Amino acid sequence: MRNCAGALEAIFVQLMTRIFALLATLLIASCVAPPGDPVTDASVATKVSYPVVQRQPRVAARTIERRSALYADYLIVDKSERLLVAYNGGEPIRVYRGLQFGDAPRGHKRFEGDERTPEGVYTVHTRNPNSSFHLSLRIDYPNSRDRTFAAQYGRSAGGDIFIHGQPNGANRRMRGDWTDGCIALTNAEIEELWTLVPDGTPIEIRP
Repeated sequence: MRNCAGALEAIFVQLMTRIFALLATLLIASCVAPPGDPVTDASVATKVSYPVVQRQPRVAARTIERRSALYADYLIVDKSERLLVAYNGGEPIRVYRGLQFGDAPRGHKRFEGDERTPEGVYTVHTRNPNSSFHLSLRIDYPNSRDRTFAAQYGRSAGGDIFIHGQPNGANRRMRGDWTDGCIALTNAEIEELWTLVPDGTPIEIRP
């Protein structure tokens, strides 16, 4: 009897051991979430997007555009009105009156020594801060047409035509027309015009 009881007890212990092992396995498996399919429903998973800001690189400006009030791009001299008008973009920015010319102010300059001021369209092309007069803006007279005309008569067309101030050392403004064909302003006027007119500015001189 004792042998049978011992055998039954051993079988019972083995059976219970297997049952406990099986239960433990089931318990561990229940704690692990089963792998599911990736979520594709937009209502469940919302994707948040942020705008991409593209920053433009800053470039250091090496030039500054000149404003119309600071320089002239065209000059008109009216000899009969004794008037000089400086323009920028078609708009007058300065006016000078009471211009002084040579001893023979009327008519276009034809020859050297005729004391006349040229008429036509020329260019202010150079300047002289150390001339015999207070500042000088040189006009590119004569042009090829002027030289051809003078050569027909075997003469020189002349040259050295300037817009300038009063003679150096003069205590007052000269009276009347006294230049050799140049255009004379007051010293204060030529100082202002000097800063307004860059080299290469066209100048139209009318009768």
